[in-house]
Amino acid sequence: MSRKSNARLPPEVNRILYVKNLPYQITSEKMYDIFGKFGAIRQIRVGNKPDTRGTGFVVFEDIYDAKNAVDHLSGFNIDGRYLIVLYYQQNKTVKKIDPEKKKQEIEMMKELL
Repeated sequence: MSRKSNARLPPEVNRILYVKNLPYQITSEKMYDIFGKFGAIRQIRVGNKPDTRGTGFVVFEDIYDAKNAVDHLSGFNIDGRYLIVLYYQQNKTVKKIDPEKKKQEIEMMKELL
């Protein structure tokens, strides 16, 4: 695998991948088999709660391996489901705070005191 040491990657490229539309019965071992072909993996987490089923995280050791996995596995079919592989972006997963609602909560708390 040839890598350019001076190649610039887009800012959204990350070692952590967020995978959606996984089959509910997929195991971490099968995820290692699929994603491990693209490079060394540090960690895999598969959602097992009702609100996280069908999703997972894959953390690669190298950012270029993560980019290669995204390029090749987005749209990959596993057990009749097409994977959606994205770069994890924490700022998009954090819930946005509604300032007006926060003000109301503070006023209610002040009234209780």
